[in-house]
Amino acid sequence: MTVAGLVLVRQRPGTAKGVIFVTLEDEFGVCNVVIWQKIYQRFRRAVIAGRLLRVTGRVQRHSGVTHVVAEGVEDISGMLDELVWLHDPARAADQP
Repeated sequence: MTVAGLVLVRQRPGTAKGVIFVTLEDEFGVCNVVIWQKIYQRFRRAVIAGRLLRVTGRVQRHSGVTHVVAEGVEDISGMLDELVWLHDPARAADQP
């Protein structure tokens, strides 16, 4: 499964043994992502710096809670910059 969204929250509780919990939001709602230490080390820059992430992984349901266990993390924040550029009022004023 692949999910993408704006990063709302990043949590790395001291009691979680290096596991990182990320909450993403898109136009449909929120998605909870679990990132194990091994995956975090591989995609560290994206996990830490990304404002908009694409996460691939598997869906896990346990005790009524559904989340995505990350297998890959991609920082697609550049898409936000393109969106801002396309909707820039100053740019629109320059067009005929």
